[in-house]
Amino acid sequence: MNRTTLKVIVIDSDPRFHERYSYYFSSYREYDLAGMYWRVEDALADFDRVCPDIVLSETSFSGLSGIDGLNEFQKAENQAVVIMVSLEDQYEMIMQAFRHGAEGYLTKPVGKKRLRQALNAVRKEGAALSHDVAKKLISMYRRKTYQHFSERENQIIEWLSKGATYKEIADQLYVTPSTVNFHIQNIYLKLDVNSKSEALKKIRQMDAA
Repeated sequence: MNRTTLKVIVIDSDPRFHERYSYYFSSYREYDLAGMYWRVEDALADFDRVCPDIVLSETSFSGLSGIDGLNEFQKAENQAVVIMVSLEDQYEMIMQAFRHGAEGYLTKPVGKKRLRQALNAVRKEGAALSHDVAKKLISMYRRKTYQHFSERENQIIEWLSKGATYKEIADQLYVTPSTVNFHIQNIYLKLDVNSKSEALKKIRQMDAA
């Protein structure tokens, strides 16, 4: 991305943000707003013609999602940098975006200065994060682990503490419910308990110790 002016397209279903982005880009000399779209499908149909350098995309749409769009953008001959934008800062959504190739993640509302900083960051450093998103990721990586449990058991304990069901844990960890049940029985054995409520109570006692 060494050109003086980079082309950016925006994909967002909210008309209020279309107005904001038009205003923001009117003051950016180094970035040209090459297109604004309501749906991912429309942006993909126009992608080869526009050849954007950067894609700014909302995560959720009624049709093809922004995450789905990431997969399609990766297939394009013109490889664009993608920054995801969302009203939410849920850890799983953030990680899903990065797993599918996003180089940035911002939470709404996005101000003119913050957007320019994000565009500059992906242009010069290859990545951009909102401060709240960065804090969320740091806090998750700093989550408490327990030395008597395996890495997988610690992951399951984390989801149990959030109130997740066996199936929800299985979906999050990409394993079967029977595998989750196997690990939970080992957790119960190590804690010397017989139920989820007893396990969580003992874990809280460990945290307070």
